[in-house]
Amino acid sequence: MSAETNLVKEATRIVFFTGKGGVGKTSLACATAVTLAEVGKRVLLVSTDPASNLDEVLETRLGSIPTPVNGVGGLFALNIDPEVAARDYRERVVNPYRGILPATAIASMEEQLSGACTMEIAAFDQFTRLLADPAATAGYDHVLFDTAPTGHTLRLLKLPAAWTGFMAASVTGTSCLGPLSGLQTQRALYEASLQALNDPATTTLVLVSRPESSALTEAERTRLELGEIGIARQILVVNGVFTARAPGDEAARALEERGLQALKQMPKGLELLPLVKVPLLPFAPMGVAALRRVFDESLSTSEPPTALKEYSQGSLGSSLSALIDEIERAGRGVVMTMGKGGVGKTTVAAAIAAELAQRGHPVHLSTTDPAAHVAAAVDGDIPGLHVSRIDPVAEVLKYSAEVVASAGVGLDGEGRALLEEDLRSPCTEEIAVFRAFARTVAEGENGFVILDTAPTGHTLLLLDAAEAYHREVSRTLGGGPEAVRQLLPRLRDPRFTRVLLVTLPEATPVHEAARLQDDLRRAGIEPFAWIVNQSFAGNGFRDPVLVARGIRELPYLAEVREQLSRRMALISWKLEVPKGLARLQEFVN
Repeated sequence: MSAETNLVKEATRIVFFTGKGGVGKTSLACATAVTLAEVGKRVLLVSTDPASNLDEVLETRLGSIPTPVNGVGGLFALNIDPEVAARDYRERVVNPYRGILPATAIASMEEQLSGACTMEIAAFDQFTRLLADPAATAGYDHVLFDTAPTGHTLRLLKLPAAWTGFMAASVTGTSCLGPLSGLQTQRALYEASLQALNDPATTTLVLVSRPESSALTEAERTRLELGEIGIARQILVVNGVFTARAPGDEAARALEERGLQALKQMPKGLELLPLVKVPLLPFAPMGVAALRRVFDESLSTSEPPTALKEYSQGSLGSSLSALIDEIERAGRGVVMTMGKGGVGKTTVAAAIAAELAQRGHPVHLSTTDPAAHVAAAVDGDIPGLHVSRIDPVAEVLKYSAEVVASAGVGLDGEGRALLEEDLRSPCTEEIAVFRAFARTVAEGENGFVILDTAPTGHTLLLLDAAEAYHREVSRTLGGGPEAVRQLLPRLRDPRFTRVLLVTLPEATPVHEAARLQDDLRRAGIEPFAWIVNQSFAGNGFRDPVLVARGIRELPYLAEVREQLSRRMALISWKLEVPKGLARLQEFVN
């Protein structure tokens, strides 16, 4: 095991917090920011997550400019809003041409700059300013980035190299974003971003994990991938380390042992990193007062006594099995698990797929999550169940070949070379993955398709961009595939698509799922049910930390059941990891 260190004392000027969804990145980023500010540092905390919950954790209403955090002198925070960033970026690119080019040309530029690719590059553009423009963060001793779950973050941190390389190789001056002039003016900034990321005296990458095998495996993958692009200074934080305190509490002992085994089997590469351990907290790290306690060990494991209310699991919610009974009656269609990272979407999707296959239905289990683990959850062959992953690399190759074969017909050598160059832009991956998503949804016409989606922010961008992607596909392929044209109607048909919002019985996951539900409804998609996972309520725990957590869940269970959904399934915390057919069947029942 690597030597333990102090996260606050080791903080460089720029610190990134990344990791698997649900490992506690936001809580730890906020706790670090609060601690640094209270020892006299001026700190800017930035969220790059499209589904940011900094506002709730800091109990401060934030926007896209630095805002003072209530109750902490010297601490400021902001959210990078992709839509606001895209609007500002679009105007910055188009405005110089107003009054010079015809109105039709301006309209064409605005159309080209209206898609999800523009939203991504605009958010990236704002991110690089905060990262590498000294004027943007003048006066701050530290700039901390609370990032989206791993897959989204890997892409964000690789974009400086991707766009710098693309612009260096481009001879056309155009891309799927339209004219590259809007990017070329920022080229020095992107190059400075690469330098900042690669300077260990400037930038620290904090890999946040739980004492769980899947989270540690993902942390190792991130370590390797970001190490390859030069981010050398890395620290591992294992959050939620549990020590049982109540003799005879079998569940508490099992939870402690599971964590110890995961740490013993930690990937060798992670063992080389400086280590910070944070205990499982009996309180919610919400608000400044609670955040101050996170790194104070004398306070972090203590909780004022509170009266325990007895509840039976049955009175709190129905089983997942009862929900599957309703889904099965349709005989076909798409089931999508959605929610915040780390709430168990993958396990829920795998359990539903395995159960439907066991009941004799043809089932395709797939994922849009860049950090997918569906195959590991199934852990073996199940008759009638096909497991796949939407692989961005494979989809880019497939999409590029199709575009060249279609749009490249009749082009001379130079024209074909320009088309192939356009397809090398980072935007191509987004389009290719979107098409694969639409194609997978279409398979629900002939059986059950269970889709494990990426964490909330990434999924919302995918769904919000449906019409924009449709336009981009039409631009490059003419009419566009039938699966793309039918995607939105299929997603909006409650007889065909059933969206399951998966959450934990805690404030942030519940409220993020509630916002997701509102966004889905605005898009014409009505969620079918809520699934509350990993509940400690009503299970007869005696360990004081677990008892305190169970009591804290009750208001959120009531909120879901009474205010947010007509259907709610409750899944209790399991002694064994739900992996393989037998464990998945226990999970369902």
